[in-house]
Amino acid sequence: MSAPPSIDWFPLWLSLRVAALATLFVLTLGTSVAYLLSHKNFRGKEALDSLITLPLILPPTVLGYYLLVLLGRSFGLGHLYQAIFGQPLLFTWQAAVVAAFLHSAPIYIKGARIVFESVDYRYEWVASSLGASAGRTFFRVTLPLAWRGLSSLASLCFARSMGDFGVTLMVAGNIPGRTQTLSVAIFDAVESGNGQTARMLVVVTSVTALLLLWVAARVSRQPARASHSASLKE
Repeated sequence: MSAPPSIDWFPLWLSLRVAALATLFVLTLGTSVAYLLSHKNFRGKEALDSLITLPLILPPTVLGYYLLVLLGRSFGLGHLYQAIFGQPLLFTWQAAVVAAFLHSAPIYIKGARIVFESVDYRYEWVASSLGASAGRTFFRVTLPLAWRGLSSLASLCFARSMGDFGVTLMVAGNIPGRTQTLSVAIFDAVESGNGQTARMLVVVTSVTALLLLWVAARVSRQPARASHSASLKE
């Protein structure tokens, strides 16, 4: 019997790194945007919400084309990135981070908006009436009350960031040892007829996703249990 082929685990480690960075950026930017949409009224609010929802509707090829233009060296973010770091952004693992961010940010922002809207606004009013600034009220009142829901969304965001394929393939490519993420590696293994590698990577991806979903479910259930315990004590 021939020995089973060795599996390159680089795509797994790269996917974890890409997902972690994308989730960090989503938490930083997405939390601010979700709070803005849930607590402020301003001109263009509906347009911003529609723009955030758009990546959920458009095909990956369309999103990939937009990113190819935006991340190109002669336009927008790509030009700025090359000016700062001295190298193009397209077809690098950093481009995969941008693709994963675009893939997961809409779901997080829309979910976080609902979480912020579910926070009892009376606590925020009390903090404001006691002289707390808007920033202090957010970090000391709103965020602690919303953190469990946001933590659950962060787990889903991480899992979704690991699963992007279409946009990542268009802007980061399929370069083994450099930009080949887990989903792209599975596609490459299937295309090359390497069924054993494909099956192993599929199992790893599925187990990772299930673990993250379990964590998200556990975190989201904790507030209900806490409320139930408090009501029993009363």
